[in-house]
Amino acid sequence: MECTVDIQHTDSPERRPSRRGFLALAAAAGTVTALGALPPFTATAAPRRPTESPLLSAAAKNELWWQAPGSESSMIEQGLPVGNGRLGALASNDPGRELLMITDATLWTGGLNDTLDSDGQFPYARDDFGSFTLLAKLTVDIPGHDLSAVSGYRRALDLSQGLVTTSYLRSGVTYQRQIFASRPDDAIVLYFSQKGGGHYTGTVSLDGTHGETTTANRPGGYASFGAAFPNGLRYGAAVTAYSRSGRVTVDGARISFAGCQDLTVVVSGGTNYAPDAAAGYRDPSLDPQRLARTKVLDAAGHPAGTLLRTHVADYRDVFERMDISLGTSSPSQRGLDTWERLRARARDGEPDPEIEAAYLQYGRYLMISGSRGSLPLNLQGLWLDGNDPDWMGDYHTDINIQMNYWMADRAGLSSCFDAYADYCLAQLPSWTDLTHRLFNDERNRYRNSTGRIAGWTVAISTNIHGGGGWWWHPAGNAWLCQSLWEHYEYTQEREYLAKIYPLLKGACEFWEARLITMTVTDPATGAPREVLVADSDWSPEHGPLDAKGITYAQELVWTLFGSYRTACAVLGKDPGYSETIDALRERLYLPVVSPKTGWLEEWMSPDNLGETTHRHLSPLVGLFPGDRIRPDDSTPKDLLDGATALLAARGMNSFGWANAWRSLCWARLKDAEKAYELVVNNLKPSANGSNGTAMNLFDIYEVEQGRGIFQIDANFGTPAAMIEMLVYSRPGHIELLPALPTAWARSGSVTGVGVRGGFVIDLAWRDGAVTEARLRSVGGRSTTVVFAGKARKVDLEPGGSVTLRDLG
Repeated sequence: MECTVDIQHTDSPERRPSRRGFLALAAAAGTVTALGALPPFTATAAPRRPTESPLLSAAAKNELWWQAPGSESSMIEQGLPVGNGRLGALASNDPGRELLMITDATLWTGGLNDTLDSDGQFPYARDDFGSFTLLAKLTVDIPGHDLSAVSGYRRALDLSQGLVTTSYLRSGVTYQRQIFASRPDDAIVLYFSQKGGGHYTGTVSLDGTHGETTTANRPGGYASFGAAFPNGLRYGAAVTAYSRSGRVTVDGARISFAGCQDLTVVVSGGTNYAPDAAAGYRDPSLDPQRLARTKVLDAAGHPAGTLLRTHVADYRDVFERMDISLGTSSPSQRGLDTWERLRARARDGEPDPEIEAAYLQYGRYLMISGSRGSLPLNLQGLWLDGNDPDWMGDYHTDINIQMNYWMADRAGLSSCFDAYADYCLAQLPSWTDLTHRLFNDERNRYRNSTGRIAGWTVAISTNIHGGGGWWWHPAGNAWLCQSLWEHYEYTQEREYLAKIYPLLKGACEFWEARLITMTVTDPATGAPREVLVADSDWSPEHGPLDAKGITYAQELVWTLFGSYRTACAVLGKDPGYSETIDALRERLYLPVVSPKTGWLEEWMSPDNLGETTHRHLSPLVGLFPGDRIRPDDSTPKDLLDGATALLAARGMNSFGWANAWRSLCWARLKDAEKAYELVVNNLKPSANGSNGTAMNLFDIYEVEQGRGIFQIDANFGTPAAMIEMLVYSRPGHIELLPALPTAWARSGSVTGVGVRGGFVIDLAWRDGAVTEARLRSVGGRSTTVVFAGKARKVDLEPGGSVTLRDLG
């Protein structure tokens, strides 16, 4: 029997779900505010609505488009991503069957995972360590609109407005749909419209992916489900629909619509995850299903146009902090859709500067969509096509989570870095507890031979429950802190530095307890001398498992100790302990060049003990992301040559994230053409799972012949490399166009690039020469700007700016 909901209102031009029971739902949802640390999915105040329209006309340079929808069987390669920083979805854009595969960043199985395996390492499976999983599938079926029944199909991703649009013709009527994930309304919105007298008839279905039962509420006009994992994590989702015409009805567990000239569908959902170790990372008072209902009903109280304008205003405020032009593409290139354009770029070898700039902006779109107000981006970012992501969609601490955030500050997205820092702070109590209880387990081959333990460290993989997976990763704490510290270098925010100070100090305490003394021969004098080296470890992810003094750890600890010393000076904290750490830093062994290979040593040995073309550049962390090794007079020539030789030996064609890291290193060495070649390698279309870029521009990682997986780090690492080619910085020093490739040299510009030392720079060039640069202070006071051997000292007050000309 069909249940019909009459949602017509004479005082409103739009028909919306009943608000019956809304206040009760909102009151229940509001109880989460009693917690000191609010969960990512929480009740919020009504968003501010823009008084003027922020909508833009389509801008071709920031639009990606395709002539075919995504296939349900290939959503990870073809679905278009949307996200509001917490809630995400892949959209198929099929005219007759729109499918959204919906995620919440906090929907994880697993738990603390604090029982070690027999070898003293962590279990690593979906039930103990846990896995990132899908929240729901939303389907909008529209019979008679199958792809075979329509013409002129086009779908597009508008990077400038965070909007997915689909259009097509059917029986002389133009149909259009818009999909966006609104951060202010905390919901995903689908708006179906038409021109020419058409209408929509069909159904909306919301289905869980873990065996949940969806129920519909006739008075409320919505469908929803709720459930809980064995780990105690509760979750839920809800959907509603409304129209200005036709009928919207509840039919069993579905919402049906008939004769609607337009249709708006609103979906939301989340979990009761809370970033609070003391509460077990849960908020027991939160009912996610009820809160999801509240959010969709609240959003449904507004016309679709209002929701869109609210979303675009919020999104543009972040996106427009940076812009880039790398030159002009040809009319024939512009006439191709995005997938054909990438294929032509790979086939013909002709530079396509506009699509390359759009790829960078796509990375920024993914960052804005996936890293605001919730957990940081994991191996999959915020997007899934099933509940079995490789490596559980975790946080790898030996490159991947760090690479995810190399782009943020460089690309004008410093606020998106907050998710990374907040995650580390929320996990710190658990990481510290696990380190103290488990790291010196006698079965752990990486335990401290000193017998002492202090501070904190992590495993190679971390989850959201405070737990680790796979092997212990002693140097992982130093690398996480390197990223945390670098964000301070960009922003110069003292409050932020005070916030992360416990992470820096705890990592130093761990290494104070871990470092051991070893006698080496001083290369300058030939005399023996005692140095401090890292205890038994491996160089991720190859070679011996029990080497001491690996270059990877030595470089990261050297950087950590230097960062901590500066943090203490800035904050006026712990002068005595700062002196202790500084004294340890002075005694640290620093890597040398092998007399056998001419390469920078990786294992404190002249012999190469691993794979010469390995994907990881672990021994080169001092070149990038560090800068102890750099092509200037501060670095001995033999050390620079040794690092360069090792980088060359690793090769020029690897996995996406490995290519991105290589590109960043070549950019640091000012080899523009090698850096650019690696960017181009990553833009090559993926075929049958091969390494490269998928149809939707997700980076594909070939794990075995014929099978590739999506891993998002290259989508951020490659744009970071592109920016590094245009601007290099360290505190007190900015270099313009250090690695400008021939393909971009004719003309270009970039605005809003973050530089270390607390500045933002805008830059324009022609024929390889800087025509103008504008430097703005966001906290920095003094720096030197360099181009083509000319240096200009700049002093600014915070908030001030200066325009520099005649630098070439």
